[in-house]
Amino acid sequence: MTDRNVPDSPRNRLDFLQAASGALLALFVCVHLLLEGTVVLSPSLTNGIAWFMEAIFVAQISAPIIVLLVLFHFYVAARKMPFRAGELGIFVRHSRTLREPDTALWLVQVFTAIIILAGAFFHVYSVMTDLPISVARSAARLHAGGLAFYIVFLPCVILHTGIGVYRIAVKYGICTSATRQVWRKRIWIVMACYFVLGCLALARVWFQG
Repeated sequence: MTDRNVPDSPRNRLDFLQAASGALLALFVCVHLLLEGTVVLSPSLTNGIAWFMEAIFVAQISAPIIVLLVLFHFYVAARKMPFRAGELGIFVRHSRTLREPDTALWLVQVFTAIIILAGAFFHVYSVMTDLPISVARSAARLHAGGLAFYIVFLPCVILHTGIGVYRIAVKYGICTSATRQVWRKRIWIVMACYFVLGCLALARVWFQG
């Protein structure tokens, strides 16, 4: 009997922990981008939100928790990732042969995961060592070279998050074979909206500097 047939097998528990940690991180990313996006409406509004979150220590407490959650999620997901060059080459060739969109999406997740793992540490460190959080300080970091980092980091986070939510929905039967096309379309629309919001927020902060 294989692990797939055993409901409470170690493999299934790890799959659940991977999905649960991924869902929590996806929720955080959505909320974080929405809060950051308030700068498009008003930098003063963003500064007010940042001040409140620091005053009740949400920012200080959540930062290390998110870093630990990213590490845990990567740890449980890494067992399925093709780290060796030979394994990666085989996987890419198979994905081209199969022409299966979901396989290609998983490959995108693998590549973006590496960037996010390193980028998350840089992002949290640069923000938390430059308190208090403010639009002016964010603008200074962008003009000091941070813009190039976020131009790469932002789309990676959005792609990884959107594809991850879709794959969780498929794995647990929320998205069926009959509704996959609809799910893919909706996920891409949501990802595009968040990407536009992120780009507008970066532009707004950049010109504040």
